[in-house]
Amino acid sequence: MRRYSLFFVVALVFFIDRLTKFYVENSIPEDGSVSLLPFFSVVHVKNYGGAFSILSSSKYATFVFTLLPLAVITFLVLYLLKVPLPAKNKFPLLLIIGGAIGNLYDRIEKGYVTDFLDFHLINFHWPAFNVADASITVGVGLWIFFEMGRGRRGSIHG
Repeated sequence: MRRYSLFFVVALVFFIDRLTKFYVENSIPEDGSVSLLPFFSVVHVKNYGGAFSILSSSKYATFVFTLLPLAVITFLVLYLLKVPLPAKNKFPLLLIIGGAIGNLYDRIEKGYVTDFLDFHLINFHWPAFNVADASITVGVGLWIFFEMGRGRRGSIHG
């Protein structure tokens, strides 16, 4: 049972992602914006592409951004089930899976992903993103951090 309990992280990320997107979709008009801080707004943007709207105008975007996350999710779930890892090494992968499932759900249900977190400085806007994107990014960052630490320890004690 304990082996599967960490998958709660996946469900939590998915739930928070769905809840926040539902709120934005039902309270802010499409392409609308609510300024909360001088450097942060909540917007309502439909993203038909990938990160930074890559391939958004391609007719293959939905295909690519449905199959690729599905493959990543499948690989990571199998990896987590087959390879014994300490919890701290599983956590980043669970964040990635949760975020990937959140965005995959949107692509399958609607054909696009709702982005809404808009950080900006004067007229420079970082591309809008969502909770799933943030979860994937934090997961990848933590995974790299933990792997670099493991490699460094391995070479010192080698």
